Amino acid sequence: MRNMLFQIMAVCVFVACPVCAHAQEEALPLLGRQLSDYASTPRFGGYFIGKYSYSDQDGKHSGDGFSQRFARVYVDGTILTDFKYRMQLQISNGSFHMKDYFVEWAHWKELAVKVGQYKRAFLFENPYNPWDVGAGDFSQIVKKLSGFADRCGEYTVNGGRDQGIQLQGDLFPMSADSHRLIHYQVQLMNGQGINASDQNRHKDLIGTLQVQPIKDLYIGVFGWSGDYVNNGVTVSRKRWAASAKYEHMGWSARAEYAHSTDHKISEYDPVTDTFSGTGKADGWYATVGVPFTPWLKVYAKYDTYRDQATHDSERTIYSLIPNVQWHKNLLMQLQLNRVHDNLAADRDYNEVWAEIYVRF
Repeated sequence: MRNMLFQIMAVCVFVACPVCAHAQEEALPLLGRQLSDYASTPRFGGYFIGKYSYSDQDGKHSGDGFSQRFARVYVDGTILTDFKYRMQLQISNGSFHMKDYFVEWAHWKELAVKVGQYKRAFLFENPYNPWDVGAGDFSQIVKKLSGFADRCGEYTVNGGRDQGIQLQGDLFPMSADSHRLIHYQVQLMNGQGINASDQNRHKDLIGTLQVQPIKDLYIGVFGWSGDYVNNGVTVSRKRWAASAKYEHMGWSARAEYAHSTDHKISEYDPVTDTFSGTGKADGWYATVGVPFTPWLKVYAKYDTYRDQATHDSERTIYSLIPNVQWHKNLLMQLQLNRVHDNLAADRDYNEVWAEIYVRF
């Protein structure tokens, strides 16, 4: 009992003593710094998008009504200060799959190395979070030519992603505001999309070179050379794009053109061992976002895709999209589309989309 009293008294003296208290204050931050050198506290989050859609297209008897576009959860952070990691999972249409998983060594701004599964470096809009696109869906060339519902026949849930290794960096800081003049990315990817093993020994080479002449204005070129394999049939992908974007003080403007020289898996005839179609596709879009109030931003968009790079295969969408953001984690969006589709029986029709975005 006496020993216990001595121990309690010693603890009280240590806490009350100014010298000892100062030692505590010095020791605790030191311990914190040592722990943070190993890893940051993991950051958990997620978001989901709900949608209502309506179309007056003749002959369309499904697709209208309420739906869940998708729900995602993620975790990210850093290890040993210089290593960033991220894992993201998605639930959509009853399926559950891994969207992203990668680790990136980012000690220098001029050179970072990323390994894992992540976005392809093709087109400005591809890596945008759905919250930031401004519209209820990505542009047609992003979906068809950067690996969403890719025209070649690739798995439709890829979301513009693949597996591989990437080098990227930002070069030449400008003296006026320290923005970087040059951004580059070079990727060596499997070519088969997410959660799938490679089907041949060839790798896709994808890259972009971007110039930022003034802060927030980017002008870029993109290139992609690779192939895709399905059931023993191989189609090549030779693609390039030219783009510009500007994001400043709530204002947004993007314009992109992309061209592809490739066939679809569905165009292959095993009897004749030949492909139908022109073997080409292209498209372009332009979008402008104007902030009217802190909570209201309205986008206007012109979006064209030509599945065979011909007028007869052209599909154009004219859109007006008010975005109402009541809270940083709550966004409501109404999209009015006028569609002209030369490949459809009813070539001209209207669509209405209403979407709600919630994140945590």
